[in-house]
Amino acid sequence: MSLDPTFLSGFTLVLTGFGGAFLVAMWIALVVWTYRDIRNRHRDRLVHILAAALVAVLFLPGVLVYLVLRPTHSLEEEYQRTLEEEALLQTIEDQAVCPGCERRVCEDWQICPTCHTRLRKPCHHCGRLMELAWNVCPYCGTPAPGVRREGITMSEALSGQPRENP
Repeated sequence: MSLDPTFLSGFTLVLTGFGGAFLVAMWIALVVWTYRDIRNRHRDRLVHILAAALVAVLFLPGVLVYLVLRPTHSLEEEYQRTLEEEALLQTIEDQAVCPGCERRVCEDWQICPTCHTRLRKPCHHCGRLMELAWNVCPYCGTPAPGVRREGITMSEALSGQPRENP
């Protein structure tokens, strides 16, 4: 069985053509992939062009250099991580702390269990908790004891007070 030299030459030519076409397609695909990948990882247009040019000029070694130098996270991943950090910080900031010892306290506590600092006071009319600085209960509108009430006469103010017997 003998091989025809023209067949062998034609087969080699076809094989070389397919191999060359494959390498050109691979080169174009790697340049396009690099450009699309760097667009997801960096905002600067110059970096986009330089990364694609690196792969276009150096081909496979350029892809290896690009993979070593590229940012590890995409812009979307960075954005999601930033959102998660902000959400965690928001939950930490939303928790009430004791002004005396700066430990976390619950919203319905009157006194800090650690340092015994007074946190809130109950309303004398409805019993709901008010901030210490509030002079009027926001729930029922009753003024706190000892607070001067506006728009009343002296006789109205004294009418609620017990009389002293001489």
